[in-house]
Amino acid sequence: MSDGARVIVGVSGSLHSLTALHRAAEEARVRQADLVPVLAWTPVGGERNYRARPCPPLLRAWQELAEVRMRSALEQAFGGLPIGVPVRPLVVRGEVATVLTALADRPGDLLVVSTGEQDGLRARLRGLTRRPVARRCVNRARCGVLAVPPSTLHEDLRALHRGIDLRELAAA
Repeated sequence: MSDGARVIVGVSGSLHSLTALHRAAEEARVRQADLVPVLAWTPVGGERNYRARPCPPLLRAWQELAEVRMRSALEQAFGGLPIGVPVRPLVVRGEVATVLTALADRPGDLLVVSTGEQDGLRARLRGLTRRPVARRCVNRARCGVLAVPPSTLHEDLRALHRGIDLRELAAA
């Protein structure tokens, strides 16, 4: 176990966050620190809508889904928990940047975030009204922040998908 050093990493389950999770695990090994993967979630429709129409069973279901996403992300990234580093996964209700910067509250912490969460139309539209999580973390954090760019493998995968003619696949 570490002497209190922590590497905190935002996890969503996306390819970009899995890249950040791998980098965070390596940083934790090098620093002999605890790895703290964090999946932050909010009720579907947002907190304001939930407060207007609370439904505790639905809230429990969303919490359980977030826990499943965390386990799935760790499974996809490492086949379970990474070896050689203490891991303390957290699933927290709240806005991502706020949760991450609140947890990474010690000067010796390292906060690892992905810079590539703008995939998909919904994410790009959301980006028109809100600043990206990585930028908000850099601006608010009280510790060091490592912003991990998207993996080049992700761009290769997107290029491959763009190059595939679905009609050719259907005819085969």
